[in-house]
Amino acid sequence: MKEVARDLDACGEMLRSRRTIHFFQPEKVPIELIQDAIELARWAPNHRLTEPWHFYILGEETVAKTVDLIVDIKSSGEVNPNRDGMLNRLQGVPGWLVVTCRKSEDPLLQQEDYAACACAAQNMMLYLWQAGVGVKWTTGKVIRDVRFFDLLGVNRDEETVVGLFWYGYPQVIPQQNRRGREAITSLLD
Repeated sequence: MKEVARDLDACGEMLRSRRTIHFFQPEKVPIELIQDAIELARWAPNHRLTEPWHFYILGEETVAKTVDLIVDIKSSGEVNPNRDGMLNRLQGVPGWLVVTCRKSEDPLLQQEDYAACACAAQNMMLYLWQAGVGVKWTTGKVIRDVRFFDLLGVNRDEETVVGLFWYGYPQVIPQQNRRGREAITSLLD
């Protein structure tokens, strides 16, 4: 029993300590570790066992094009005094990955599948966090831009982007507080 309690404490601490990472060290994460994370991501719960997710690991050329697209979207054709800083920050992200969800004409199935993809993303992020790798799950304008779909070779009629994931070894781990469970729980009779 003590061993189970110790495992639960370690699991709880991992869940509480995971943070969104905004700044990364330049060191690359081994591709095998990312593949292992995807292996565990695919075991996420999914109603009807639809396995609606797809993972795209971005290589250097695709990352460079994505960075240019993000800067273009954020600049919106205007003179942006922070453009160089944004460009440098994005170019400094060591790893990029995209998770998509297969689309369904059934609204309920689409909702269930999107939730399953979010669970898969969480599995992936927790596995990576346990391995010392931080992740930022971003859902900015780029994931809805037709040019991003074209860049990835993703058919917008068949898939939707759940998120763009930046990953690497954390440079800074932010602190965070959450509301107590009393504030978010209702016990009903």
